[in-house]
Amino acid sequence: MTKTIPFSPDLSVKPEVTGFFDAQTNTISYVVKDPVSDACAVVDSVMDIDYAAGRITHEGADRIIAHIREHGLELEWIIETHVHADHLSAAPYIQDQLGGKLGIGENIIIVQDTFGKIFNEGTEFQRDGSQFDQLFGDGDFYQIGFMTAHVMHTPGHTPACMTHVIGDAAFIGDTLFMPDGGSARADFPGGDARALYRSIKRVLELPGPTRLFICHDYGPNGREIKWETTVADERAHNIHVKDGVSEDEFVEMREARDRTLAMPRLIIPSLQCNMRAGQLPPKDEDGKTFLKVPVNTL
Repeated sequence: MTKTIPFSPDLSVKPEVTGFFDAQTNTISYVVKDPVSDACAVVDSVMDIDYAAGRITHEGADRIIAHIREHGLELEWIIETHVHADHLSAAPYIQDQLGGKLGIGENIIIVQDTFGKIFNEGTEFQRDGSQFDQLFGDGDFYQIGFMTAHVMHTPGHTPACMTHVIGDAAFIGDTLFMPDGGSARADFPGGDARALYRSIKRVLELPGPTRLFICHDYGPNGREIKWETTVADERAHNIHVKDGVSEDEFVEMREARDRTLAMPRLIIPSLQCNMRAGQLPPKDEDGKTFLKVPVNTL
């Protein structure tokens, strides 16, 4: 993996992308296959949790694993676009089954420091990103078979958000939604609406035909769930940040909208696991695992 800034996406490379929709969290996970080899990556996997019952299962991850095995693919990377606050990552479960390196943005250390304090994790919780195999910086690139994946730092939703550009496809996490869904919130600890606007504009400087794959869709106004759009469509039609919307206008809208939003239903278990690369908190002396609930903190 090497740094190169800037880069020009090679639109002639067209990865084969299969989406997996998780209805409980409205999350889309992806298997991204090199069209000229069996190499693939998984982006933003989901681990199932019945929060009321405190029960963890892996139905969604098992669908991804079955797809990879049925198509004879070789998993090389498991990518987290950011530390998710609305679903638990299945990355370690998938890695145990199929191998591959687990990667996230290098600013995971900021997220770990912030939420390590919020959840009172103590000194035994490492805040150096060592739970992951690779920490990506802006301008890094890596290989998936013969495809080169370029990494862009796109903070605002969280400090560690990264966009992964692979040929004519970009995996943008929560930076943008479908054009009729707008943009991600920016009010979590470490979020910043102004930084989010600038990150979005950076993504929208990619070539117009670039396919954008989003992490969540909620089917606004009852439409069917979708997860693929283009830079051109976002620039023309995004309800929050299409061409002509100024930074100040966006920040005013985003901050006002964020003040009306409730916390995600799974934010407490999600953050405790995802800042550990998807691992549950360590077991106690009796071999039991517990999640903490910080009171009047988030």
